[in-house]
Amino acid sequence: MQTPLRKDLETPLRGVRTNIVQSIRAFRVQDLQDAATSMGHHFLYANLAHAQSKQDVLDLIAAQFTFPSHFGKNFDALYDCMTDPLHKSGPQPGFIVVLEQIPATGKFDKEAREQLLDIFRDAADYWGDRKIPFRCFYSFL
Repeated sequence: MQTPLRKDLETPLRGVRTNIVQSIRAFRVQDLQDAATSMGHHFLYANLAHAQSKQDVLDLIAAQFTFPSHFGKNFDALYDCMTDPLHKSGPQPGFIVVLEQIPATGKFDKEAREQLLDIFRDAADYWGDRKIPFRCFYSFL
């Protein structure tokens, strides 16, 4: 007999809004991955520790999220890959995204970090409008 998927209340995500972008602070990546698995959600993980620039960040996200080869490698293309094509591919169960060690360098400054997080906030809103959970957790290097 197959065990049913756990609800949010039985995971480390209880009390975490369903559509949010927040610091990973109290969570471990493995716990988030396990929660995604137990809820049947997509788990997307990118470690950005080796990125120095916006292009590096986009390259690493594209590779680790396995974006299509035609990915435009700019913030607009990132938003597009996180939203519309997935929506058009059929029903989505939900998403848990982890952006670990977002760089803080001269070529990826505070403004660039906020722009990156804004893309994921916009994606959370997009999915929220469709009643699909989208939680993004991040940490800075």
